[in-house]
Amino acid sequence: MEKEKTDKSAVKVPKGTRDWVGADIKIRDRIFKAAEDAFARHGGVALDTPVFELKSILSGKYGEDSKLIYELADQGGEDLALRYDLTVPFARWLAMNSTQQIKRYHIAKVYRRDQPAIARGRMREFYQCDFDIAGEYDSMIPDAEILRIVYEVFSSLGLAKDVTVKINHRKILDGLFAVAGVPDDKIRTISSAVDKLDKLSPEEVKKEMIEKGLEGSVADEILGWTKYSGGIPKIIELLTKDEKMFANEKIKKGIEEMGLLHSYLDAFQIADQVSFDLALARGLDYYTGLIYEAVIELTAKDRSAETRVGSIAAGGRYDNLVGMYGRKQIPCIGISFGVDRIFTILKARHEKEKQRVRGSDVYVMVFGGKNGLLPERMGIASMLWDAGLSAEFSPKVKPRLPQQFKAAETAGIPLAVIIGEDELKAGKVKVKVMGLPDGHPDKEGKLIEKTDLAAECKRLLADDAQQTNGETAAST
Repeated sequence: MEKEKTDKSAVKVPKGTRDWVGADIKIRDRIFKAAEDAFARHGGVALDTPVFELKSILSGKYGEDSKLIYELADQGGEDLALRYDLTVPFARWLAMNSTQQIKRYHIAKVYRRDQPAIARGRMREFYQCDFDIAGEYDSMIPDAEILRIVYEVFSSLGLAKDVTVKINHRKILDGLFAVAGVPDDKIRTISSAVDKLDKLSPEEVKKEMIEKGLEGSVADEILGWTKYSGGIPKIIELLTKDEKMFANEKIKKGIEEMGLLHSYLDAFQIADQVSFDLALARGLDYYTGLIYEAVIELTAKDRSAETRVGSIAAGGRYDNLVGMYGRKQIPCIGISFGVDRIFTILKARHEKEKQRVRGSDVYVMVFGGKNGLLPERMGIASMLWDAGLSAEFSPKVKPRLPQQFKAAETAGIPLAVIIGEDELKAGKVKVKVMGLPDGHPDKEGKLIEKTDLAAECKRLLADDAQQTNGETAAST
């Protein structure tokens, strides 16, 4: 029977997805660790939910983006869909359980039937990294803490100096729309149009608003306000001085809350890290208060290597979402980090700066010796593994030394342990730090007692980590 032939041209991953391997996973895991460390410092509890939900759970929560939900075929009498984000599943979980107050985090894949743009980090299957605070708290306290977490995560990744966190308030935005003359039933759809100002020109956004039923003069007034951004006190003063705006109760309440937020951000020492941007709309239907979005600000030099990727974190307050699934209402606020977009930036910087992603801790090498000293190399690798270190060695019986160095360099391994017959007879091995420049006093490595090998490797690795952290802090 003739075997069915595979069309080799069709062997690929689906559009908007990727395989993760090796150095890419290390960069991705660095993002995960930076986030999880920050979440743990703030008392976060991990939560995991199914990759698919009942379609009814997801429907009507994402405004015009609902068309991007991946719907599944009927499964045993249930209409299902792949999760679009991690926020709605969290709200569903809160509605099902008796928990009234929790700080929760969730790192997992989500799915959107979007038009992919791989270079910009826009995928159909991608990771989100969420932190949410649910429960009754005094006004703006959890809101300020979320923004502090955003700062901590990007500081840990060495991106804080390049990231701008834009903030706005749904009450102020809704009030602004109402004063400008937007009917109540069009506020959300006009928000969706304004949300595109970072991608489209004001003229294009105005055209969309008119197509959605607004008068041109109303659209002009909205666009006149959305050009303003800056520090919280500056925008509050601007809104307060306009009698027509300040007379609106929603705007007045939003200004009060933003003033309170500013005082808390000042206490957290991050007031200068945010920009109050009246153009920020966040088109999702469930936001009720503070909204925010982190964007990477690239220099012209950076843009050549790091294509603009849009927002790399976003979120806001959603006080009414949980109540859609049951009788109880639980106020919530959260942030979602776009792992794939942050990865795109970090990988581009690694490549531009010719940085190697570190591989295993140690490469065990042999110089000469009978039969390549393979059992001895295996024994040293076992000793290092037992000490909790990661170690590799050449799978060849008699490898050449240049080939071993090349393998270690390619894999980004920081330490080499070199053994020879004479040294082993004396109970010694040589430890060499990889990549030192010519003329460095430790360029050739040093002989140490074999019994001290694990401790010396750990000391050198700790010194390397401290130096790396210092360089990261200096660039932040």
